[in-house]
This record gives sequence, structure tokens and C-alpha cells, in this order.
Amino acid sequence: MDNFSASLEAFWITLQGWLDGLIAHLPNIIMAVLVLVASIFLSRFVRKYAGKVMSRFSRNYTINGLLANIVTSGFLILMLFVVLGILGLDRALTSLLAGAGVVGLAIGLAVQEPLMNVFSGILMSAKSLYNVGDLIETNGYFGKIKKVSLRSTILEQMSGEEVLLPNKSIIQNPLVNYTVSGRRRVSLGCGISYGEDLERVRAVTLKAFEEGVAYDDRHPVEFFYEGYGDSSINFTVRFWLDDISQKGSLHAQSEAVIAIKKAFDQNNIMIPFPIRTLDFGIKGGEKLDTMLQLASLNGGS
Repeated sequence: MDNFSASLEAFWITLQGWLDGLIAHLPNIIMAVLVLVASIFLSRFVRKYAGKVMSRFSRNYTINGLLANIVTSGFLILMLFVVLGILGLDRALTSLLAGAGVVGLAIGLAVQEPLMNVFSGILMSAKSLYNVGDLIETNGYFGKIKKVSLRSTILEQMSGEEVLLPNKSIIQNPLVNYTVSGRRRVSLGCGISYGEDLERVRAVTLKAFEEGVAYDDRHPVEFFYEGYGDSSINFTVRFWLDDISQKGSLHAQSEAVIAIKKAFDQNNIMIPFPIRTLDFGIKGGEKLDTMLQLASLNGGS
């Protein structure tokens, strides 16, 4: 009975100490609660204001929202430290910071690859490398951008398949954007017979483009002879497109091939087939008539 009374008395003493401590720290507790409630209320305005500031520098709503959330989280963490300081929990604050460092390091090592993709997505959005609908070529794939997220980019190929590309692989490899400049040029090669008048061929080709090919007339069609081939003199025609889409490019190239072939046929300009010349009279060889006579003699025998 004496032990029970002593335990009960110790309990009441401890409880009285807690109550005295609570009363002593009551102003700090009230102040901490008020600061915490005010911080939660103010965080909405911080996020809204941060979003407005980000929108001045970027039109990517996903990135703007992410950065606004990061700023808001930083504000709430800062106010949490203020609340702990008001309550006098300095030791708890030190332990929390130490634990956060260890946990942050472990999480960082575990999610290193996803974080690299996220930061790559942020960097690409900040630099405006491409947008949804752009025609690009990267990592061996060619197609239109269908969707861009913080971790990956979905590319729709011309044949209809969708390719999921991690943002890290895009930012670390060469990327060709056929849309961002608003211009696109087609180069078309051809060859003519060695017996043709080169100046006449150039004039006929340029006229064929003016009459039969839709192109951007702000830039003149360019015609260049490249050199001597095995059976032809080769040239290249370069022209800028009105329609820079992939379909527009293929259509313009097809129309150019038709226009050149039609113009050459009408003007008796020959696009030669591959020709191989056999010379039996070269030094160290035999003449053709000699070889034919030998062949006939061998056949008769």
C-alpha cells in the first residue's frame, strides 16, 4: 500500500510538472500555432505570386507549377523551423536537420535516374528546345512531339508508332528540330547525259519549277552542278517549302521529280541509264574482233 501511494504521489508530481511547464510555455505555444496557421494561409499567396513571376519567364505551365510548388514548400519548411524555434525545440531542430540530410542523401541515390530526367525536362523547357507538334529527329527516331512531361517525351513516328523517350537521353544526344525555325529546304539530285547543253538544262529545270512546283517564292530555286559521274553529269536543285510538314516535304519532292522528268521529255534532254564501256583494245588486252574470231574457232572445233 505504501508503494502504491508513493507511485501515485510521484505520478501527480510529474503531472503537476508537466502542467506547470505547459502553463509556462503557453504563450510560446499560442504564438507557434498562430505562426503555423498564418504560414499555411500565406503559402497560398506565395504559390500564386510565384506562379505569376514564373509565367513572365516561361510559357510552360507544367514547369511553372513545379517551380511554384518548390518555392511554396521552401517557404513552409522555413516557417516550420521558425515554429520549432519559438517552442524552444533547438535540439529537435538539430536532429531533424541531421536526419533530413541522411534521408535526402539516401533518396537522392535511389532516385538518381528519375531526378536526372526531371531536371532534363526542366532544362529543356527553360531553353524551349521544342514544343508539342514539332517535327524532330533524335536518338534514331523521327516524328512529331505528342506529349512532353517532366520525365519523358512521347514521339509519334510517321508510321503511327509512339516512342517514349526519357528526357535525359534527348538532352544528351543531338536533336534536329524541323519546325522551330519555320523554314525547311529540299535538295533534289539528278543527272544528265554528257552530250547535253548544260546551260540549256539549267534553264529548262528552273522553268519547270516555276510552272509546276509549289515552293516558297521568297527564296529563289538554286541549281548547282556537282561534278562528273560514271555515266552522267550530276546536279542538285534546292528549294524552300511553303508547307514545312513532313507530308508537305514529300509532296513537294514528288512534284519536283514529276516536273523535271516532264520538262526533260518535252525538250529531249536525256537522263542516262548507268552505262559500262568495255574496251578490248587497251594496252595489255586484246581487240574485240580478235576475241570474236577466237571464240568462233573454239566453237567450231
